[in-house]
Amino acid sequence: MTKSIFERIGGKPAVEAAVDKFYDKIMADSRIRHLFEGIDVDRLRAKQKAFLTYAFGGAPNYSGLSMRKAHEKLVKEKGLNDSHFNAVAENLQKTLEELSVPADLIGEVMAIAASTRNDVLGH
Repeated sequence: MTKSIFERIGGKPAVEAAVDKFYDKIMADSRIRHLFEGIDVDRLRAKQKAFLTYAFGGAPNYSGLSMRKAHEKLVKEKGLNDSHFNAVAENLQKTLEELSVPADLIGEVMAIAASTRNDVLGH
């Protein structure tokens, strides 16, 4: 049986470390940090950890909002667009590279991220 991305990336500790490092990058990125003003980033980190655990095959279900619903307000009120999505993806890739995740696994993760673009942007 093939191991899930969750298992191959290092399980819960690896996902937690990646999400924390990722949000540190997001909050330091002038291209996108304004999108997170007024948002409880600690709560957001917890939601992201739960979502990625599910998306990477580490949990059987996810009880949070859909990608479309979760980002709807950002699209309408803050103009979330492709350039923002690209900046977030860039920060995700850099995070994984800095954590020495193998290139093939980074490719799989980035493919999952890319598959959410239309829903995140409300297309």
